[in-house]
Amino acid sequence: MKVTVLVGSKSDLEVAETVRARLAEFQIPCDVHVASAHRNPEKVDRLVRDPETDVFVAMAGLSAALPGVVAARTLKPVVGVPLHRGLGFDSLLSVVQMPPGIPVASVGLDAAENAALLAAEILALKFPEVIPQLEKYRARWREEPGGGTS
Repeated sequence: MKVTVLVGSKSDLEVAETVRARLAEFQIPCDVHVASAHRNPEKVDRLVRDPETDVFVAMAGLSAALPGVVAARTLKPVVGVPLHRGLGFDSLLSVVQMPPGIPVASVGLDAAENAALLAAEILALKFPEVIPQLEKYRARWREEPGGGTS
């Protein structure tokens, strides 16, 4: 069981750390790599071929090509996190407007927390030991001030 997080640049590492921290709470191994779809396509290809990875989380700003590039190279689930650079709409649209046949699950702008939770829920389909940890998280979340409300 493993999640691999790819970010487009070093400036995105802080957001990626949110994913790693949340997954660590669930005892889910997570690797984080800087691998630009444009500057390091060979590195992206190598990371996508990792047989240990079950779910990918890919995040980038501006054109946000990285989630789509990862999805085009694997049949494993890819969660895209559009990053708020400039107005943020360009990265949001890049992630949610994938062509037919190349799906990417998308969360909101900078929503690394939700990306980690979605990755954990996907893993729970194959690894049922994750389910009690997700249930505990949800119970704590409901008890927090403002938790459980939209």
